Amino acid sequence: MTRHLVLLRHAKSAWPPDVPDHDRPLGARGRRDAPAAGRWLRENKHIPDLVVCSTAVRTRETWELAAGALGARAEPQVAYDERLYAATARALLDVLRETPDSVRTVLLVGHNPGVQDLALRLAGGGASEALLRAADKFPTSALAVLTAAVPWPALDQAHLDDFAIPRG
Repeated sequence: MTRHLVLLRHAKSAWPPDVPDHDRPLGARGRRDAPAAGRWLRENKHIPDLVVCSTAVRTRETWELAAGALGARAEPQVAYDERLYAATARALLDVLRETPDSVRTVLLVGHNPGVQDLALRLAGGGASEALLRAADKFPTSALAVLTAAVPWPALDQAHLDDFAIPRG
């Protein structure tokens, strides 16, 4: 069975004074861009079965706003996982390898540099347009869509099918 992994970097956050990094909310641009990411997922038929989201406020808000734009029929299971906050690509991969076999599409909502590093690590070398764009810059609200033909516990490489930067 083909597995699909969608990596979403959280939308643009605010920098309120005296607020710990984990608790920073989305800024105005982030509140506009997160629903655009959800619309992009819906329009490109990348509806997740499972969402794995960092516990940081800005990632949770990104998911909630994106979910509102997915459409009424999209009701994925959502897991908020503290291991995704400030995680390396390796740590993110370890979390993804725990995905149940019945899940076809996972959406991971996380942070850079881990999200970008994971996309590049899984996609390996090559010079596709999507890979070159993801390697150059992985801005807030960016989405990388990867496909793998192995069970989640064996995930070690994938094909980068698409890279998008939806804006609201």
